[in-house]
Amino acid sequence: MPSARQRVMSEERMVRQRQPGEGTLITMEEIERFLALYESLDRAEGTIKFYRRKLTQFYEDLPEDKRIRHGFMESWRESLLKRYAPASVNASQSAANAFLDYIGHREYQLVGQIKEEKPPQPELSRAEYLHLLHTAKALGNEKVYLLMKLFACTGFFVKELPNLTVEAVREGKVVCCQNRVRQIVTIPGCIQKELLGFAERNGITSGAIFRTRSGQSIKRTYIPILMKPVCEAAKIDDSRATPQSLRRLYFSTRAGIESNIALLVEQAMERQLEQEQLAVGWEEG
Repeated sequence: MPSARQRVMSEERMVRQRQPGEGTLITMEEIERFLALYESLDRAEGTIKFYRRKLTQFYEDLPEDKRIRHGFMESWRESLLKRYAPASVNASQSAANAFLDYIGHREYQLVGQIKEEKPPQPELSRAEYLHLLHTAKALGNEKVYLLMKLFACTGFFVKELPNLTVEAVREGKVVCCQNRVRQIVTIPGCIQKELLGFAERNGITSGAIFRTRSGQSIKRTYIPILMKPVCEAAKIDDSRATPQSLRRLYFSTRAGIESNIALLVEQAMERQLEQEQLAVGWEEG
């Protein structure tokens, strides 16, 4: 069953007359009607302003006769890419596509979005991580010391910090939920002891361990601010010492250990087979 928005837009299209001649004439009056329709559908004020800005640009970039023709959208997107980032161009394209759908000219729409290539984030080495810990200790910054240790030694998610309570740390396990999947993060004994010591020294007897001065659980956007002075003192770019890079360090370290264990198992199995072959091999000698 069509939604209210689909029914209203369908009715709008039925009363429209296609423009004769080559291409399709676009007017600001049509754009304003489209925006008024969106506003009547209880769209957020910010969304309406966003669409008005993008569609005004779309109108201004049309040919002098203000008619859209096949091929215009492709060339328009290319011209936008010379001025704006891919994400902004995708947003402009989406707004124009919605308007073209409204006026009943989907044949001009562009399909697909521009994929923005993100530069790979530089990896943090284990030695650099240990240097950061030493620096945090030298600065007396126990909070940052523990945060870095938590991310790098458990793979803990930043947004799960409110769940890192005194009660959970005492049990040595924190229940997290990532992508609706329940996970249990085990807190190693050495970190468990340090976290509880930190909580005791700061008068935290229950609830979240990492808090602001007002007693609220710290937000993830605040953590880079906390870590920046330690990174500067350690002479390590703060873009390389984020919670995400510390988590990746945890997984890469774990993968290396598991790989070594697998190699040891393979070597032990090989030695056992050799011994058995000497004892009961088909061929003697």
